[in-house]
Amino acid sequence: MSKLQLNLLSFAGKMKILHMTWLAFFISFVVWFNHAPLMLVIAESLQLSPSEIKTILILNVALTIPARIAIGILVDKFGPKRTYSTLLALGSIPCFMFAMAENFQQLALARFLLGFVGAGFVIGIRMVGEWFPAKQVGIAEGIYGGWGNFGSAAAAMTLPAVALLFGGAEGWRYAIAITGVIALIYSVVYFFSVSDTPKGSTYFKPKKAGAMEVTSIWDLFFYILMTIPLYGTLTLLTWKLSPAGVNLLSGFSAFNIYAGIWGLFIYNVYKIVHVNEAHLSHPMEEIHRYKFKQVAILDLAYLITFGSELAVVSMLPMFFYETFHESQGITTVEAGLLSSGFAFMNLVARPGGGWISDKFGRKLSLTIFILGLSVGYFVMSQITSEWPVVLAVFVTMLCSFFVQGGEGAVFAMVPLIKRRMTGQIAGMVGAYGNVGGVLFLTVLSFVSPSVFFTVIASGALIVIVAVQFIDEPKGHMVEIEEDGTVAMIEVD
Repeated sequence: MSKLQLNLLSFAGKMKILHMTWLAFFISFVVWFNHAPLMLVIAESLQLSPSEIKTILILNVALTIPARIAIGILVDKFGPKRTYSTLLALGSIPCFMFAMAENFQQLALARFLLGFVGAGFVIGIRMVGEWFPAKQVGIAEGIYGGWGNFGSAAAAMTLPAVALLFGGAEGWRYAIAITGVIALIYSVVYFFSVSDTPKGSTYFKPKKAGAMEVTSIWDLFFYILMTIPLYGTLTLLTWKLSPAGVNLLSGFSAFNIYAGIWGLFIYNVYKIVHVNEAHLSHPMEEIHRYKFKQVAILDLAYLITFGSELAVVSMLPMFFYETFHESQGITTVEAGLLSSGFAFMNLVARPGGGWISDKFGRKLSLTIFILGLSVGYFVMSQITSEWPVVLAVFVTMLCSFFVQGGEGAVFAMVPLIKRRMTGQIAGMVGAYGNVGGVLFLTVLSFVSPSVFFTVIASGALIVIVAVQFIDEPKGHMVEIEEDGTVAMIEVD
């Protein structure tokens, strides 16, 4: 069998780890998005206003940005087995809270806390990176990401039927609660079914926890600069909840949250300096260095790929309905089905992006996918009511292939930068995907869909330029064993 092929029907060794881990991610996404297909029923049951519904949707992603950073630190320190099991178990608690909520305030709190479950993605990146060699890590990470990400679509397809099965106005509560039970049970199954590394391998950990290690003073400043958009996005989310947005928060409360966000930023800067000051105070051997620009460029690449996917999946059903309802009689149900192709491409496009990256090179593949994404969104900006619906769907799915293939190419490179910090790198890159989602949805609130697609296409051209400065992974990563010996980990 070729070094680039995986036996997907196997359930032994590293393939068992891959299957167990993508399923953990799949379940975490079912839990994270269990509200979406039931939102109209929930709103009717609890008499929610349109602004309260929008608030629930905002709160669902608010905590995911800092959670991905925090989970990245935890997985590097404690290992993916314990971290994933704990996340799934704890994630079931706000799931049950949401199912039992009697008013908007209880719903809002539970939904805010459930944003933490969305950080589960980061954990599996480290786990899969530990088990698969560089020549297979792209397709393995692509399968993990693509098949796990399908959990959101699975929730949309199954939970309404589950709610109907239980029947009545309270059926949604049982459907939501069942996802929590599944997460709780699987947390135990996962813990007793996997190990962090293959037998005989070392699980390398950062020397200090709390921030990523960098290997030059300029990278220290670069790292601090790249954290600013994360806090800026949290500020934007708070603004949406303030009197200037949906008016959930009072002006005083919003001000206090702003102060808390930027107080946390100052503390983060302190931790970054504290973690790095000792080893940056003296010259570092070349073999121990890595370039933070690798992380920063992948941040931007995931912002434009996954960030645009988050935004487009949210608006595409309404876009198809508004574009083709009058001219071609498309109903809301049909619009939802037509737009689902964008998310369904995850099953093949993300693994395909990882496989292409393994086979033809990381930098070239990422460049081609983002270029295709840019062209795809530009063509989507030209869709009008006169277009045949079939052609519009074809263009959308073709664009989706490049979007999700690009996501696979990004995470084909993440595990090849610095092994002991893979979780933190994945956390930061993943958080930038959420930053992109918030950014693009904010743009959409001010412009037409055509301009929205054009903005993404234009942003992708800027990211393509940045990608040309990334270094193709070559040679070996260097880590230090517990006994002080040097471990060389192949990356090409």
